[in-house]
Parts: sequence; structure tokens; C-alpha cells
Amino acid sequence: MKKILFIISFFLLSNLGQAQCAMCRAALASEENGVKAEAVNDGIVYLMAIPYILVGALGFAIYKMRYGKKKVQAE
Repeated sequence: MKKILFIISFFLLSNLGQAQCAMCRAALASEENGVKAEAVNDGIVYLMAIPYILVGALGFAIYKMRYGKKKVQAE
């Protein structure tokens, strides 16, 4: 029963992911050459990439702190 409810809600709520704010839709719909649309897409990619870069850098720093000391102690 839970699987069926999950599947139904998944298909019903999947259309919400395609929503766009009214300001973005109006700005992009009035643009003919697509320059503004490319700028919006670049901004989205920038906003998406920054958290991954920060988490990756934090993970790398933790890895170096944790395993960098073991090499020094072993020598």
C-alpha cells in the first residue's frame, strides 16, 4: 500500500519540479535572441556548483588532516 501511495504521489508531484518563478518566465519569454536565457542558465549552474565545491574542499581538508598525520607518525 505504501509503494502505491508513493508512486502515485511521485507522479502527481513531478510536475511541480518544472515550475518557474513568474519574474523569470516573463523575462525569458520576452527575449528573442536567448542571451538572457543563457545568463539565467549560467547563474543556475553557478549556484548549483558552489555547494559541491565547498563540500568537496571540506572533505579533502578533513581527509588530509586525518590521514596526513598517520604518515608523519609512521616515519
